[in-house]
Amino acid sequence: MNEKPTIDFANIFQQAPIGMCVSQHRIIHACNHDLARMFGYRQEELIGQSFQILYPSHDEFERTGARITPIMNAKGYYSDERIMKRANQELFWCHVSGRGLAKDNPHAAGIWTFEDLSSKRSVTAELTPREREIAALLVEGKTSKLIARQISLSPRTVEMHRAKLMKKFAASTSSELVHKLLGIML
Repeated sequence: MNEKPTIDFANIFQQAPIGMCVSQHRIIHACNHDLARMFGYRQEELIGQSFQILYPSHDEFERTGARITPIMNAKGYYSDERIMKRANQELFWCHVSGRGLAKDNPHAAGIWTFEDLSSKRSVTAELTPREREIAALLVEGKTSKLIARQISLSPRTVEMHRAKLMKKFAASTSSELVHKLLGIML
């Protein structure tokens, strides 16, 4: 008779080939080796820390938290690509996915994964926090009107930021800008 092997979920979590963490109210309560390595910390340095430590600025941390809440309330999960910050202050593109564990409060508890995209896409231009936010939404394929609605700006203000991004990335069209943001040189 074949006996089923015991599954060691704690070891699976630690050995997962992607950064993972468990959070409560945007505080890291557990993280695996890959997450700590990706961000340049030791695991014990991240436990008990706010996710804010992983963001380029406090404003980006706050705006992202506010932006994902209605999406997680509606869907139960969230996923995007955004610029994050390592312990050495280096900025990098990261794919972030998460699922709320409390249906009525997405930040109460969650499980999150982080994938470092820096080998595929580098942060090449000096961007403001708002430009980083708009760049992440452009990469998702959103129009200026949708971005404006989502982050409570006027479409004209979003267009102004898009124009600044186009100049910084030497892009002559919006499509070329998105390709450059994705790291695909035309």
